[in-house]
Amino acid sequence: MSFTLNINPQSNTLKYLQLVDAVVDALNEGSLSEGDLLPSVNDLMKNAGLSRDTVFKAYGELKNRGIIESVPNRGYFVTRNRNRVLLFLDTFKAYKEVLYDGFRANLPGNISVDLHFHHYNLEVFEQIIDDSLGRYSYYIVMNFDHPEMERVINKIPTEKLLIIDWNIHANEGHSFVCQDFGKSVYDNLQEEIDRIKKYKRFVFLYPEKMTFHPKEAITNFMKFGSDNQLNFSVIYDPKKIDIQKGDLYLLVSDRTLAMILDQATEKKFEPGSDIGIISYNETPMKRFVKEGITVLSTDFQRMGKLAAEYVLNPVHTKFVVPTKFILRKSF
Repeated sequence: MSFTLNINPQSNTLKYLQLVDAVVDALNEGSLSEGDLLPSVNDLMKNAGLSRDTVFKAYGELKNRGIIESVPNRGYFVTRNRNRVLLFLDTFKAYKEVLYDGFRANLPGNISVDLHFHHYNLEVFEQIIDDSLGRYSYYIVMNFDHPEMERVINKIPTEKLLIIDWNIHANEGHSFVCQDFGKSVYDNLQEEIDRIKKYKRFVFLYPEKMTFHPKEAITNFMKFGSDNQLNFSVIYDPKKIDIQKGDLYLLVSDRTLAMILDQATEKKFEPGSDIGIISYNETPMKRFVKEGITVLSTDFQRMGKLAAEYVLNPVHTKFVVPTKFILRKSF
């Protein structure tokens, strides 16, 4: 063991937190490993000039985080077999619950999972990552598009990180289990071109203030419309929705799905005959709403299962879960 500690008395960080951070950094750098004996309380008092209360407070915090454990008459050790996983998602939505269920159902009971959400807020994202370092065996993380994302995500040891859902701001060494938000849109729409051509107008409703859906989907939608010489458009403001007979809508927000269905009810339009609806992301309720809403979706149950397999067998993984149509009455 080559663990060293330097306390900076001029730092604004409390001394006990400096000790906590030093242990976490040593674990991430590999100078401390599972099962290693930590310096005794007396050693730290003597060599680092810390008070007994400061050392006990730091070691107490590390124990609460599950990073170390104490053995009577022997001392403090880095915890062995720290079977804790951080599952860090963007927001709580119905399809994320499907992912979580697939993940949890495929892990043994002795592995604990802490679930957090970042809501696309970088400050929240970084704070949770900083607080979690050294506390978990593996980190299953949903990235998002922000110029600082790569810097933050690189704080996590590469061999402990799996990026899920959106492969963005990842480097070559990172493992991922993701969906394709670009070409898969084009390819799936192309497979249903005959059905799409039955409609007078194809509208992609992308409410900029209501969604963080990757914009590469817009690019591929527009390419599809242009290549097939369709009457197509992208609407960014949901207030401008005025559905007409013969319209086909591609929706990436469930709130706009509700808006479309409300207008259809008011105008007595029947989904699947008067208008067409394709909703992104499968959820259990879409099977039953209006006798079934067609979805363009990846398999979130499978994504969760693959993430669980990574935890159980952490080999370098690069896997794209296919995106497919589930055709129902609305289209």
